[in-house]
Amino acid sequence: MEWSIQQIAKLAGTTSRTLRHYDDIGLLSPSRIGTNGYRQYDQSALLRLQRILLLRDLGLGLAQIAEVLARETTEEHALQSHLAWLRQEQNRLARQIASVETTIDTLRGGEQLMAEKMFDGFDHTQYQDEVTERWGADAYARSDRWWRDMPEGEKADWKKVTADLGRDWTDAASRGVAPDSDEAQALAARHVAWLRGIPGTPAGDGGDLTGYVTGLGDMYVADPRFAANYGGAEGAALVRDALRRYVGADTPR
Repeated sequence: MEWSIQQIAKLAGTTSRTLRHYDDIGLLSPSRIGTNGYRQYDQSALLRLQRILLLRDLGLGLAQIAEVLARETTEEHALQSHLAWLRQEQNRLARQIASVETTIDTLRGGEQLMAEKMFDGFDHTQYQDEVTERWGADAYARSDRWWRDMPEGEKADWKKVTADLGRDWTDAASRGVAPDSDEAQALAARHVAWLRGIPGTPAGDGGDLTGYVTGLGDMYVADPRFAANYGGAEGAALVRDALRRYVGADTPR
């Protein structure tokens, strides 16, 4: 089965102009061009377009997307990574929707708003249990207070640093970068510097950095919510092994 460029644009929520641009830069070529000059796309082209759009949602530029697609082995493997990220987003959005619905129902009923129910899904508190269990209630309280007191502009900068780090780890994993390579170790240095910026944790307070970092690495791999930040299990494993090498815990696995 084949679809025209207009059909594909409508299905994907994009434009024919965008699809022609993808063709011009070699990112997505039509399956064939008919005798009338119209572009036609088959199922494999649709799969590739889906991956392109998902990678764009992850914040990658077109040049980076081209590199990722060139190095990934199968569509199934790539989509598994995307699926993990989408499930994480689905959970976050579901919590936001439920929170807003509760607020609307409360307002309509003339009831008292419950502050603790108004912001579920809007901040980092979804990891409170993990932080408290591993590093204590004081660690969570201090980092939570640090985040809530941070000016909005600084929060935006922090989120960008975090997103950039996750994107670069994902890209490195997609290219098969080795944990002990210069590139991976540079990313590990950035990651540790990022962790050191969070008060209330061993990284931020000069505590057991090695134990803290290796514990986080294991958690990234074990929990799909964290792994999704690095493109899935393969990316999380790269982060774990590179961090272990960086802090001198052991050699890459």
